[in-house]
Amino acid sequence: MAFVSPTAEQLGMYLGMAEIDGDRADLLIQQAVALAQSVVRPLPDDASAVVLSVAGRAYVNPQQVSYETIGPMSVQRPTGSGGLYLTKADKAALKSLAGRGGAFTVDPTPASADPSPTWPVDEVFFGDEFEPGWS
Repeated sequence: MAFVSPTAEQLGMYLGMAEIDGDRADLLIQQAVALAQSVVRPLPDDASAVVLSVAGRAYVNPQQVSYETIGPMSVQRPTGSGGLYLTKADKAALKSLAGRGGAFTVDPTPASADPSPTWPVDEVFFGDEFEPGWS
């Protein structure tokens, strides 16, 4: 099954908004998909959660306001670069969903490698003569 891009209605449901600007939401979703594809291509089936998160962040706070005061209440939000962006967690989630990003081992030894030593063996090279204390 291939990745299916979320809809504007799904973004509205994700954000808990009864009404949503469909054209703007579609544009943000399209751009969020493009950003996600810069990390993993093709996108995994479950990448819609990351796409909705990225598009939702840009829809709710397009100017990336970091501090807001309304009456006696003040709120500070984490600062972003503005517009759409992928967080470190978004990138890690995409890689994990695609089956990448785990620990792995690379063995550089060729399959035809011989386990016998390739250096001179002591008895052949040195013979029986060693300095006192070394034998």
